Amino acid sequence: MAGVSAATVSRLLNGTAKVSEDKRQAIEDAIERLNYTPNVLAQNLKTGSSRTIGILTQSLVSGYFADAMAGVDDALQGTGYAPLIVSGHWHADEEAERIELLIARRVDGLVILSGRMKDEQILKLSQRVPIVAFGRDLRGARTYGFCLDNYRGACDAVEHLVALGHRDIAFIAGPPDHRDAVARLAGYRDTLAKHKIRRQPKLVAAGDFSESGGLAAVERLLASGQHFSAIFAANDLTAYGARLALYRRGIAVPDDVSVVGFDDLHSSMYTTPPLTTVRQPLFDVGQRLGRAILTMIRGEPLELEVPQPTLVVRESVRAL
Repeated sequence: MAGVSAATVSRLLNGTAKVSEDKRQAIEDAIERLNYTPNVLAQNLKTGSSRTIGILTQSLVSGYFADAMAGVDDALQGTGYAPLIVSGHWHADEEAERIELLIARRVDGLVILSGRMKDEQILKLSQRVPIVAFGRDLRGARTYGFCLDNYRGACDAVEHLVALGHRDIAFIAGPPDHRDAVARLAGYRDTLAKHKIRRQPKLVAAGDFSESGGLAAVERLLASGQHFSAIFAANDLTAYGARLALYRRGIAVPDDVSVVGFDDLHSSMYTTPPLTTVRQPLFDVGQRLGRAILTMIRGEPLELEVPQPTLVVRESVRAL
């Protein structure tokens, strides 16, 4: 219809060579009349690029991971790349299986959001595809991973409670094999020690980063008869469950017990009362991960400034 060869059309669409003005106009007119769009699959086969970025998350419904995925998606806007998202559900074997599926679909790069796979596995996988990861410190030829300072964030949360006069501070921990949970517990303990506040093992309750885990932990704390004026929860979901347990016992927040969380999920500013928490800038983290994986795909040097957690003071804490 345009009166030119397929090669000339290809050169125009790919921008690989100049095309005369009359031929360009003829091709553009034909494209409009035929409502033509390039065959993406055929382009992918020829170039060896799928223009997709695989994202391994641990949950498709968690606000924590949703914020990070939204950040990655934002970084990909306008780049020609699209995200392909799978969940590992906190199972190392499932994470590895899902990553293999992504690689089989020829993703150009991988973004890994936390998980239980070993660092050695990720470094080995990066020999096949560039990888950036959140929640682990990794450095390799085609791998980059970073963590936020969970320890410092926990220290700031406990410092805030201590400054307001709290000494009997309960802590609801996260999974004992989770790196972030371990760092937050260490921050809690070290800050108490710094202020020479006697450690009370009964005030540390096991949790699992879930609302139900927080609820059960507070039930156990109350059943123990141990006095506490404040609760530092290892994440916001745990704090939500803790708040519900206190409500059911007629214990007011913050009048009777102060509550602090960790993450600053979007809903935390709308709890009753609004939750004091340590903000992890997860959308910003996702943006940086998205930009980082594109930089790695292009083979350019990667310079990444890691954001840090900050304490957000709301109405769930009061001074004694």
